[in-house]
Amino acid sequence: MARGTDEREEVEQLRGGRDRFIDSDGNRAWQGGLVIGQIKILCNNYMDLFPCACAGSSQPLGGIDLAQSKFGPSIWADTFLFLTTEVLLLSDHKAKEASWWWTGKEASSCWLSAKKKKKKKDMPGIRGPSDYSQEPSRDPCLKINAKASPSFLLFFASFLIHRSAIDSIFGEPFNAEPPRSALVQSYVTPVPLFYKRNHGPIPIIDHIDNYSVSVTGLIDNPTKLFIKDIKSLPKYNVTATLQCAGNRRTAMSKVRNVRGVGWDVSAIGNAVWGGAKLADVLELLGVPKLTSSTSLGGRHVEFVSVDRCKEENGGPYKASIPLNQATNPEADVLLAYEMNGEILNRDHGYPLRLVVPGVIGARSVKWLDSINVIAEECQGFFMQKITKCSHLLSIGTILTGPQGGPKWISLFSAICSLEDVQMVKPGKVSIKGYAVSGGGRGIERVDISMDGGKSWVEASRTQEPEKDYISEHSSSDKWAWVLFEATIDVSQSTTEVIAKAVDSAANVQPEIVELKRGAQYIVAPCTAPSWPL
Repeated sequence: MARGTDEREEVEQLRGGRDRFIDSDGNRAWQGGLVIGQIKILCNNYMDLFPCACAGSSQPLGGIDLAQSKFGPSIWADTFLFLTTEVLLLSDHKAKEASWWWTGKEASSCWLSAKKKKKKKDMPGIRGPSDYSQEPSRDPCLKINAKASPSFLLFFASFLIHRSAIDSIFGEPFNAEPPRSALVQSYVTPVPLFYKRNHGPIPIIDHIDNYSVSVTGLIDNPTKLFIKDIKSLPKYNVTATLQCAGNRRTAMSKVRNVRGVGWDVSAIGNAVWGGAKLADVLELLGVPKLTSSTSLGGRHVEFVSVDRCKEENGGPYKASIPLNQATNPEADVLLAYEMNGEILNRDHGYPLRLVVPGVIGARSVKWLDSINVIAEECQGFFMQKITKCSHLLSIGTILTGPQGGPKWISLFSAICSLEDVQMVKPGKVSIKGYAVSGGGRGIERVDISMDGGKSWVEASRTQEPEKDYISEHSSSDKWAWVLFEATIDVSQSTTEVIAKAVDSAANVQPEIVELKRGAQYIVAPCTAPSWPL
């Protein structure tokens, strides 16, 4: 409240007096009573920054000569600051055009400059909001996957409001994937079509110059890195596929109940990530490249997000990778600030995220807050309880590197040009999809079967258009998916189509369709011309 009883009385007189103020053009700029609490807040925040407001003007205000008041300059500064705020907010004129008959342009400019400086200084770089009211816009073609909301309510809501707001209504984080047919239209996935996997409201940037990442833990030189520091390091562009650990979880659930968000085959995407190598960042702080342990016993690097999630009891999302992977330049682990040649958008980790090629997407932490070198693997909920077992059930056996090395994504392929059950006209049908293997392993071949695995036809494989794909060749993107295509002849009878991939380490995608690890689709004949593929 105000400073004392007498001062409150003067303010009350102001509220009852003439409370209309006129700008230099004779337009009404503000009308209304003063709010004592707001006066105090403004005074506390800006009194020390605005000496020109305390000059002691003798202009009457609301019938009271403030300069001659018992509290003189102090209440004059309070009142000036409050009124200036209200006028600037509510006036039809822009701030730079306004000049007030009772203060002058110079005083207004001085206050605005002081306010701007203090605002920049006090603003956090990034913060995690408590609700979903400030979510970014998304492509309406994305299929939203909710963990608990009734499907019919989501379906109904999509007709009433923009799809990107549905998560706000049901209190769920936004999780969505593109249509499978759109996914394989291009080698590099457009940003709007890249799957969205979130655990809470999308963080908000208040002031990018104030944003920093703390690097702490079992290292000799803990420090704080600003975005300009990271951008000063050599920049690398790495084409890498990220895949949610729960990709195809919906199909897995038909065999066994699997916990987590239900995904079709499109919780995956391929992008060109730009940023600094984590190995360079750690070397800058005294951790040499190809290091397995620091002198203080650090063996893992933990990444903590600004993103808050209920699974961590309101704490931040976090994950870790082994130190020997983090310090290996050939692992191409990035602190990325670009995606497909553009600055990251909010959904994908702006202003800075981790990108760990070749492993499940849960390790590529977005909206980085801190990097900690620790002795043991991160004990976060998603690190220990969800992604290990979920990934195993979703896409086959996890291949683990030697001596507890990184858990690479397993060999996996999916057909995207067909739905699970689709009616097509008899004749030639093009089968398109993607295949990916972790650990930088290439795709040696993709085979297609039309008879449930009794016979196979080899599909063509591509990455970039008009460029031959050769597995393990220097011209191929080792961390990226491979697109495949084959043409089959659909007869008058129902045809079962299966895809199977083989990688450069001779790993073979399981052929046992009943386990739902192969990509199985049913193509039934249809004579209706209105149902083309």
